[in-house]
Amino acid sequence: MRRLFFELRYLFGRPPWDTGITPPEVMAFLERTPPGRALDLGCGTGTNTVELARRGWDVTAIDFSSRAVMAARRRAAAAHVPVVILQGDVSQLRGVHGPFDFVLDIGCFHALMSEGQARYAAHVIRRTLPGATFMLYTFLDDGENRGRELPTEASLRRLFTPAFAVTSVDPGTDRQRTSAWFTFLRTG
Repeated sequence: MRRLFFELRYLFGRPPWDTGITPPEVMAFLERTPPGRALDLGCGTGTNTVELARRGWDVTAIDFSSRAVMAARRRAAAAHVPVVILQGDVSQLRGVHGPFDFVLDIGCFHALMSEGQARYAAHVIRRTLPGATFMLYTFLDDGENRGRELPTEASLRRLFTPAFAVTSVDPGTDRQRTSAWFTFLRTG
């Protein structure tokens, strides 16, 4: 059912989360970090995938929407950047081989149920080495989740530490929802 929701959102125009702009938080990271291997989880139409590749990163991207993946592949081809874009489940990561120096997720993690979040975390940990950065933008549980299992800061810390240390949390709101940027550093 969730897949159908996302396919329909991409079919009937640009979804609200597909801004076509790489966020300033990611741009700041890219400005200060030499390129390496990157994984873009829930890549959507490939805005950030292409930006990473333009800056010299070796990028693998994944999304479960076939329409989003097709659009991402077209965007990468038009930009003449070599990337690997897979259609698949971010909580499975079949066909995704690490290790990665940078993992990016802008708004995908919070769409997973708690079991999927746990599998996702295990895969991210397994595909990164000490020194890797993981940037996650997510909606957070604010007590009014409208039937969704949104993460909390505490649940994110439980899932990703001690393998990752939380280096920053920048709270905000997006479309009247509590959200935050989390930056994690792979420690061991």
